[in-house]
Amino acid sequence: MSRISSITTHDVRFPTSLELDGSDAVNVDPDYSAAYVIVRTDSGEEGHGFVFTCGRGNDIIVRAIESYASLLVGRDADELVNDLGEASRRLVHDSQLRWLGPEKGVSHMACGAVVSALWDIRARREGKPLWLLLSTMTPEELVDVVDFTHISDALTPAQALDILRAGEAGKADRIAALQANGYPAYTTSPGWLGYSDEKLVRLSREAAAEGFSMIKLKVGGSLADDRRRLRLAREAVGPLPIAIDANQRWDVPDAITWVNELAEFNPYWIEEPTSTDDILGHATIRRGVTPVRVATGEAVANRIVFKQLLQAGAIDVLQLDSTRVAGVNENIANILLAARFGVPVCPHAGGVGLCELVQHFSFFDYAAVTGTQEGRMIEYVDHLHEHFAEPVRIVGGRYAAPQRPGTGAEMLTASRERWEFPSGAGWLEVGGRAAVSASQATVVGQR
Repeated sequence: MSRISSITTHDVRFPTSLELDGSDAVNVDPDYSAAYVIVRTDSGEEGHGFVFTCGRGNDIIVRAIESYASLLVGRDADELVNDLGEASRRLVHDSQLRWLGPEKGVSHMACGAVVSALWDIRARREGKPLWLLLSTMTPEELVDVVDFTHISDALTPAQALDILRAGEAGKADRIAALQANGYPAYTTSPGWLGYSDEKLVRLSREAAAEGFSMIKLKVGGSLADDRRRLRLAREAVGPLPIAIDANQRWDVPDAITWVNELAEFNPYWIEEPTSTDDILGHATIRRGVTPVRVATGEAVANRIVFKQLLQAGAIDVLQLDSTRVAGVNENIANILLAARFGVPVCPHAGGVGLCELVQHFSFFDYAAVTGTQEGRMIEYVDHLHEHFAEPVRIVGGRYAAPQRPGTGAEMLTASRERWEFPSGAGWLEVGGRAAVSASQATVVGQR
């Protein structure tokens, strides 16, 4: 019998604030970071997982991961890995740690890192990348890993089973198509708010030439600036779709007014127009900005909020995030909820390692759930992929299918060590120049 012998954590941060990579109207100076965990068994297996943050506070999530880890050390690894539904429920519904959420925020994300690390072990054992493991599980196995608590009024186990059984038809052909042709991507790389106009235009043209399905621009700092930048981007890419993203910057009336002021540039969607928690506000905005689509999800705390956004008809696009919720299990629930309501999933993938993770969910969605790529694409940013054991591959503006067994979370040991905060060699070289190491806090909305 194999047991969980140790669970170790690492506070890994990258000084992306130096070039304003990732900057937007709210996250003005991000230092892309990973609260990283490695689950080890006494038989020599490893499972990797992490939670993405913007820098300060990464240490808080590391400590929360350690709290969840203490519940698993010494337990039967085979029992956990072979019943990932029960393993997830054991952690998510721990009667004391759950109080800190419940099922949202730091505790929920930390829990998800540990759950996903167990999935990493499972996928490695079966010799498959996560997307292929999920796609080849039976409908019954998949339903068993989903927690239907608080969502059964919108999606019952029987309905989920029907969706997955319908997805069996043609699945082998879709898996082959993914392995041959990959999955559509769009890129946010041209659109960070801290970039100059010249850089915006250059990167927009490059993205169009490389075959991306869409580009995305950050908005919400200044209406005049947004109009100028959108005009430049539209001139650079012609009819290629352009999405806009406000990162929750506006109140509801402001969102409607602002988006309508930008309507002449034909934005494909407005992303995070207001607070993620404002379900009715999203519904009001959707009515007020049509035909511009409304998208959200990267900061949605759990399946329960997604359920309500869907029930309220508040979103046109569901943007699940791989590390915001409680790991792989909950994102399977989110994909099934989206399928139930006929809303396309276009995952969020800004940040360190999120591209490596979220691609698996879209590949699974196409192969085993919806069977379509229409109106669906995965976000791509060109930052920090070199630090991962299997970096994402973009071919002709599409994600190439991951091949390495596991979830894609494994970061290279040398990268973890160099960028461990605050004592890694990289941080000793950066000194106090990055935002994460500055003594003065940055106020949201100020630049």
